[in-house]
Amino acid sequence: MKPVWIFDLDNTLHNADLHAFPVINRAMTAYLSQHLSLSPEAASRLRTDYWRRYGATLLGLRRHHPHIDPVHFLRATHPLSELLTAIHPMQGLKVAIRCLPGEKILFTNGARHYAKAMMLALGIDDCFSAVVAVEDVDFIPKPNIHGYRRLISKFKLEANRCIFVEDTLANLLTAKRLGMKTVWLNRGSFGAQAADLSIAKLRDLPQRGRYLFG
Repeated sequence: MKPVWIFDLDNTLHNADLHAFPVINRAMTAYLSQHLSLSPEAASRLRTDYWRRYGATLLGLRRHHPHIDPVHFLRATHPLSELLTAIHPMQGLKVAIRCLPGEKILFTNGARHYAKAMMLALGIDDCFSAVVAVEDVDFIPKPNIHGYRRLISKFKLEANRCIFVEDTLANLLTAKRLGMKTVWLNRGSFGAQAADLSIAKLRDLPQRGRYLFG
């Protein structure tokens, strides 16, 4: 039986640190400044504080500023006109994705319109059967188990058939607890308990990941 591959997007399929994350962070700071009447400096500090405390700026906003519309926030802070001006796919992305047997699902903490646009820009949108964005899991991002359970239920998945590919160890831990096999894309660290396989480059996944579904 073929596996189901569940992929993260940012810093897994493309290098978000080079362009996407700086754009999104600037847009979030500007949004907080405008809608919470903060100076740019105070808005930047608040954005960083919420990200550190809750794992996502959006979670902090939902907890402390419930008047903020999360859909409006996501749309405003993921400006495609700027985000798509520079795309940085992981080396060997297209070949690696197309070589893997089985179904592929994207599971991201990002906004749906951003995820779909990035997949199209990366040239791999036709490889994935579904996109699960933060809007699809009640705005509760990874590593909270809620989204994983929603994903499993929606697509009627068997956790032991799933292989979860991520750059963030905390997100892999949740997948591991649910019985999924896990792949950690990380250049410097290996042997983490939450990872069944650690790889430095995505292009290595088809060959090194064979034993996970063999």
